[in-house]
Amino acid sequence: MGAGDGARTEPGNAGKRSKKPGKAPKVPRGKFSVHFAHYKWLYLLLLPGVLYFAVFRYAPMYGVSIAFKDYVPFLGVNASPWVGFTHFQDFFSNPDFGRLLGNTLILAFLNLGVAFPLTIVLALLLNEVRLSILKRTVQTLVYIPHFLSWTIVASLSFLLFALDFGPLFLFINNVLGTDIDFLSDPAWFRPLIVLQEIWKNTGWGTIIFLAALATVDQDQYEAAIIDGAGRFRRVWHITLPGIRSTIIVMLILAIGQMLNTGFEQIYLMTNALNRDVADVFDTYVYFVGITQGAYSYSTAVGLFKSLVGIVLIFGTNALAKRFNQSGLF
Repeated sequence: MGAGDGARTEPGNAGKRSKKPGKAPKVPRGKFSVHFAHYKWLYLLLLPGVLYFAVFRYAPMYGVSIAFKDYVPFLGVNASPWVGFTHFQDFFSNPDFGRLLGNTLILAFLNLGVAFPLTIVLALLLNEVRLSILKRTVQTLVYIPHFLSWTIVASLSFLLFALDFGPLFLFINNVLGTDIDFLSDPAWFRPLIVLQEIWKNTGWGTIIFLAALATVDQDQYEAAIIDGAGRFRRVWHITLPGIRSTIIVMLILAIGQMLNTGFEQIYLMTNALNRDVADVFDTYVYFVGITQGAYSYSTAVGLFKSLVGIVLIFGTNALAKRFNQSGLF
């Protein structure tokens, strides 16, 4: 047998040998059954999330209709009579509406104007830490408070600021030379709420910004150092523009959640002395809907808050795109 004979390939195996190794087989388009069979394990991983949103997010939307009805529990949702926008009119004409709106917006703007920027600042500071063990230690310390419930946070606040024996109460009042009841004085309610929010969630909020900072081109920093740019100029001209799209997306989401001031936190810190400044939409829905049984009225209040949140998200997103910035969608 010659050398040429050994190089010949059998016709039956020619097609098999011509295939490229490692190339995934094509799934026919338009045939869901074939597509599902091919990616069945991925769909199985998706199933818990789909069930969660279907059961706990979408299914309860059926009950939103009671905002337009005079809901009677014994009659059920379907048999309860329609009343149109009566509950909304009652809410807008309620003397408490202005106070609730004002308290909610003040807390929302304080969180947006103080807590949100501090999250970015903390992420920038963590990004500048070069010693790996120190960075991991600091990150762990600022992440831990996020996993504490608001009940624990409120209990810690009571212990620290308690009248007559709280360590922070004693220290601050000795320095100022006057007695300040931080837990009951209405003037200190909002600063205390914002401080709790900063301590609990600022560290956790840095995760997304740290991930965005990791994508900034390092060559730009090296070029800026060669040009003589200091640390502040590098942050201002390279770092912040590099994570601008992430900041805008997070800002849009934060604005959309402005009216969700956090029921549990405020409820735990509310008492008879500070209630005038503590009442917000979330606590009002609880007191009126659960404790007084005004289910339709409280649902109307909650629906109003949700609709305002949707309008804020779409409006902020459109405004961001108008100025040639990346939006949420």
